[in-house]
Amino acid sequence: MARATDQKLFLGGRLKRLRRDLDLSQTGMAADLGVSPSYLNHIERNQRPVSAQLLLRLAETYDVDLRSLGQNDAASAEALSELFADPVFKGLSVPRHEVLALADDNPAAAEALTRLYQAFADQRACAQTAAERGGAGLEDTPADWVRDLIQARRNHFPEIDAWGEAMHAELSPDPLGLDAAARARLKARHDLNVRVLPVEVMVEWTRRLDLHRRRLLLSEALSAASRTFAVVYQLVLNEHGNDLDALVEAARPPDDVARRLLKVSLTNTLAAAVLMPYGPFQALAEDTGYDLARLQQRFGVSFEQVAHRLTTLGRPTARGVPFFLMRVDQAGNVSKRYAADAFPFSRFGGACPRWRLHSAFRTPGKIVTQIVETPDGGRWFTLARTVTRQGGSGDSDLAIGLGCELRHAHRLIYARGLDLDQPETTPIGPACRLCPRHPCAERAAPPVHAELQVDGWAKSVSPWPFAT
Repeated sequence: MARATDQKLFLGGRLKRLRRDLDLSQTGMAADLGVSPSYLNHIERNQRPVSAQLLLRLAETYDVDLRSLGQNDAASAEALSELFADPVFKGLSVPRHEVLALADDNPAAAEALTRLYQAFADQRACAQTAAERGGAGLEDTPADWVRDLIQARRNHFPEIDAWGEAMHAELSPDPLGLDAAARARLKARHDLNVRVLPVEVMVEWTRRLDLHRRRLLLSEALSAASRTFAVVYQLVLNEHGNDLDALVEAARPPDDVARRLLKVSLTNTLAAAVLMPYGPFQALAEDTGYDLARLQQRFGVSFEQVAHRLTTLGRPTARGVPFFLMRVDQAGNVSKRYAADAFPFSRFGGACPRWRLHSAFRTPGKIVTQIVETPDGGRWFTLARTVTRQGGSGDSDLAIGLGCELRHAHRLIYARGLDLDQPETTPIGPACRLCPRHPCAERAAPPVHAELQVDGWAKSVSPWPFAT
């Protein structure tokens, strides 16, 4: 039997993806690694295996975790598996190894197919809505475009992190002193005063810029952390507005609304990078086992701000745990969905009701953990907690779900004491219409990939039984 060291590694698709993520040409990467461009081209086309020496050079040159090169693109593979389950592909029976090969060796083609299916699914939904309402359907939204762009970047913008670290150092070495320093800088450099006004005066607004009177108006309904974030948001908008505009234009938004939404999103990202500068934030996260409470205390931010920041730690020289995040209300509506890497839940629907994200509303303010298993056998460590909707009624009416692949869980304080080798898991699936699991008492809708089996003589625990 051949030894593992004698086996050939063909990692062309993953190496090509790494090069593109680093924004390098084949010639540039070949020079960094000390090989010829033609040799690198052969490797990327899987015409040559990757040698052990080249793997070591990759690790040393780009601070690459070699284990990540051996992992399939789970996010893309799951999205493909989900779309191939649609009845429109009935009869094709695309095997799992072909799905993995497409996601792994041809990531651009996989992404193109996924986007095409998303457009098809949206049009189908519009047609259904039109039929139900007797009018025209809804079109793809600018918010969908912005979300897809951010996910394509794996929620990491290195230039924004660099600007954030620089501004943090200029403002204050003490994160808890940033609020006063940011207010003073707004006044000194931009002639803007910060005023906190009653809810009755602000009405629907939580933050508003009054340029005529040179005032930044904040609602008293905002928490202290959210007020600081609003002040820093205005400061980075004033000082890095042109830089952010350049990033937006480089992304080529399809319309003006998408352009504005993307700028708001990138400004939020920069404000978070100032409040939680990459280097110190990532270092403390690692040192404390990603203790969200400790991170909140050190940087004077909210639970949601910390959770969101954890999904952005993709710097090649100092990667954090690749988290995903989802925010839902009590009705199950998803208002945030970000991922630093793979995402275990449906891209085209909501989260599985068996995930404790939904039950977190029964224990407000308390973190609940769970290990879940997706239909493909993937295992994920997750935690969930409620948060208060800023500027709302004051109730804990939103829930934040945060998680990572189980192989990273040993780095988290929340997994200490758990058996991670043989864990107790909860089987979950994608959106109910696409979920292959049966029987399931929580199933809320009939599957689109299987025919219902209605039996008048027996009753299943599932309201929608089908043949498996």
